[in-house]
Formats: sequence, C-alpha cells, structure tokens
Amino acid sequence: MLDLQKAKRLLKERGLTLVIVKDGKVIFETEKSGIQGFLEAIEKFNEMLAGSSVADKIIGRAAALLCAYSKVKEAFASVLSFDGKKILEENKIYYEFEDLVPRILDKDRRESCPFERFSKSINNPREAYTKLRKLAEKLAKQEKFNNRVF
Repeated sequence: MLDLQKAKRLLKERGLTLVIVKDGKVIFETEKSGIQGFLEAIEKFNEMLAGSSVADKIIGRAAALLCAYSKVKEAFASVLSFDGKKILEENKIYYEFEDLVPRILDKDRRESCPFERFSKSINNPREAYTKLRKLAEKLAKQEKFNNRVF
C-alpha cells in the first residue's frame, strides 16, 4: 500500500499521467496521454513491473488489460471505467479510484477512445498487449503523416 500511496501522491503533485512504483522506488513516470506511456514502461521494464503499484490518470479496459499483462499488484485511477474495473477485478488487482465512469472517451470527447473500442473483444492480457502495441504504432505513424507540412 505504501507504493500505491507514493504513486498517487506523485501523480497528483507532478501533474503526471502515469507513475509506477515498486519497493518504494519510482521506476517509471510520464506525462504522455493515452496508453503510450504504459506501453513504453512495458517495453523498458517488462518483468520488473510484476508486483508494482500503478497510478494512472485514466484506466479503461485497455490500460486495465496492460496492468494484468504486467502483473501489477495494485492500481489507482483518477478516472476508472466500468470495463476497466471489471478487468482489474477479474485479474485480482487491488484498485482505488476517484471517479467511476461508463466509458473512456477520445480526445474530442465525442466517442469511445480507440483503444477502448479496439480492446472490447480481447480478454487475454498477453493478446491485448501485443495488439494494443501494434495499434499504438499504427496510430503514431498516421499522426506523424497527418501533421506533416506539405
């Protein structure tokens, strides 16, 4: 619980989007939005994330599946979706949250987040990680292309 409390405090004090603490030490933090930060943490630390505590600004279904894949011990979300809560419970991950919402919206707040829509039919955490990583790479390439000056 001390790790979770530290992660929560740092998330709020530093205005971060994700903080991962293990054995009293911050092993990862980011300001990146979406699940990109969590994917980076998995790429960099992989098995070291097992047993860690995660404080995330938003945990929906996709982020909860990444928590399960990483074998985190406990999680805090400023905003937690119904589907994210269900995944955490199914994977026996202790969780806390501030706001519980029906779904996570995209940046324009018009429809569900693309990662949430994409992960809707995925229940296996390993499969989710593989597919979410590929989707994130695809979306990043599209964004770079769309932001080019012609």
